[in-house]
Amino acid sequence: MGKMQMTKSSSRHAKFDKAASRRPEKFFERFLVHIKGEWADQPLTLEKWQAQILRELFGWIRPDGLRRYRTAYIEVPRKNGKSTICAGIALYLLFADGEPGAEIYSAAADREQAAIVFDMAKQMVEHSPKLSSRCQIYQRSIVVPSTGSSYKVLSADVPTKHGLNPHAIIFDELHVQPNRYLWDVLNTGTAARRQPLTIAITTAGYDRHSIGYEQHDYAEKVRDGIIPDESFLPIIYAAGKEDDFKDPRTWKKANPNYGISVKPEYLAAVAKRTAELPAEENTFRRLHLNQWTEQSVRWMPMNVWDECASSRPQNRVEWEALEETFEDRVCFGGLDLSNKLDLTALVLGFPIYENHEISAIDFLCRFWVPEEGARKRGERDRVPYPLWIQQGLINAPEGEVVDYAFIRRQIQWDAERFRIKEIAFDPWNATQLATELEGDGIEMVELRQGFQSLTEPTKKLMELALEGKLRHHGHPVLRWNASNVSVKVDAAGNLKPDKEKSTEKIDGIVAMILALARIIVQPEPRKSVYETRGLLRV
Repeated sequence: MGKMQMTKSSSRHAKFDKAASRRPEKFFERFLVHIKGEWADQPLTLEKWQAQILRELFGWIRPDGLRRYRTAYIEVPRKNGKSTICAGIALYLLFADGEPGAEIYSAAADREQAAIVFDMAKQMVEHSPKLSSRCQIYQRSIVVPSTGSSYKVLSADVPTKHGLNPHAIIFDELHVQPNRYLWDVLNTGTAARRQPLTIAITTAGYDRHSIGYEQHDYAEKVRDGIIPDESFLPIIYAAGKEDDFKDPRTWKKANPNYGISVKPEYLAAVAKRTAELPAEENTFRRLHLNQWTEQSVRWMPMNVWDECASSRPQNRVEWEALEETFEDRVCFGGLDLSNKLDLTALVLGFPIYENHEISAIDFLCRFWVPEEGARKRGERDRVPYPLWIQQGLINAPEGEVVDYAFIRRQIQWDAERFRIKEIAFDPWNATQLATELEGDGIEMVELRQGFQSLTEPTKKLMELALEGKLRHHGHPVLRWNASNVSVKVDAAGNLKPDKEKSTEKIDGIVAMILALARIIVQPEPRKSVYETRGLLRV
């Protein structure tokens, strides 16, 4: 059995009450039964890891007699019984916690997901004569008239949640929550309760700008002692970053119910298929090993990408200093205009040659997004556009759209500093700007974003990254783009970035590939004789 990743149990302000820690477990065994699978109708006897959660959650008592923990973050892979234990906890808080007028809510991104834990709890009550005799059961609520308490389903698509006074919240699959609105409304509503409890149950996700990852990151920091928070209980079962996903020892480490509800033969079959279809590896890691990935089907391994940072400028001054080192160097550009309402990218690639072969390529990025509505775009895309704008990593012209005149001026300025040989562009939506830049004396090359044009440079980009020849200097916006890239592959094995299937914006990577497409078809530029011997006097 893998070890539960949680904080050490010591506390300066709370003491462990053994009797209190056992009450929920006794409630489970006395009143609840399994309602699905091979153990249906059998008493709900908890596994050791589940019992440990209950004892930690309910056993630690503050000096004022109230529970220590206000929030529990429970993250385990699929099929490990987290819905079962949370259904039981919800019923314990409803029937046996001694809170008058307790309001218990099962919450999730949509009503169907929110109902999973509730429906399990509802069936447990229906199978328990003692519990069912004390309550009234409705389609989406359970009411206990004697205490005025209730347990209801609530989802993000419910129009209003203000005015609620939750005693407990069971938040299911937090990693798919579209924004933090429901989380914030429910948790701020607990302020009037003596000892409210929020339990977030989830598997790992891939959106690192979500409320789910925010709580995951917080849980890790509390667990590791980086953030002191005695009211927060972090519980994470997961494989390590370096663990082999094909190794049964890894499966056992990540799955606390391994060999019970999680069948080894099932994981073996899925892992075998995953090994044969690499595009499914991230899904296996996320759902069965509880590892956060960057996206559902990722093309670029982010550990490989991060190793290609070369340098990591930390502020505007350092970025400007880096750019000065590129002055008067030969470069090739890629321009991905997208549309005027969204992220637009220009990437310049500066190749370095050794023995007539490319030994490295430095990349310099320019990004634009309209200033008007940048905050809304940040909320919509769940990325820190305002921060990146403030740091000078994204240019934000005034207005609701990006005026291409800003892009033209930037390219004119770059052409004065760098030796831009060509800029590749997709003619869609870019013909006028390309014509104007041609008039400025800049060589513009049409490159449509099809398999024929993009396969070779897309493969070359991966090759350069794996060989450590890609030098992107850790640009945060470009890294975000790289983490989002999904590729489309045809029957012949050709591939290209797929904007439709990628989780978020990939404009910087597309621009990088366009620049690379021109670099790899060019011969090594010949050095001027004056660069080697200087001027001769006669």
